[in-house]
Amino acid sequence: MLSTLILSGLLALNPFAAPQPRAPFVAPPAVAASLEPCRLYGSVYLERDPNRRGFCFGAVYEEPEEAFADVLVFPESNKLFADKPGLWYFTETRDFADYVLFVSPNRGLADFSISYTKVRSFAGCRKQ
Repeated sequence: MLSTLILSGLLALNPFAAPQPRAPFVAPPAVAASLEPCRLYGSVYLERDPNRRGFCFGAVYEEPEEAFADVLVFPESNKLFADKPGLWYFTETRDFADYVLFVSPNRGLADFSISYTKVRSFAGCRKQ
């Protein structure tokens, strides 16, 4: 009885088998993909808390002048009309947003810069 208990314990621990190789870490597709600001549209939540920067899709700088911004943004009042680049519907909660962007106070730390426009037809990427 004791010998079967010891034998089953040794088989369970299996000290003679080689250790299993570990799988390498694979980043999720959202992190591995590059950020293209000209493709952002829909509902957007702007995060201003620096502690939550790691949970954001990208970093953005709010440019005061339209001439230096990468993207001109028109804030839509209805989510259904935010269907082209530069047309953003700003949500109150991050859970209902398509994109969560961190607002950086430093332009050098941001992925791209935005400026707000009052004319809907001006929204979109700047021609480069």
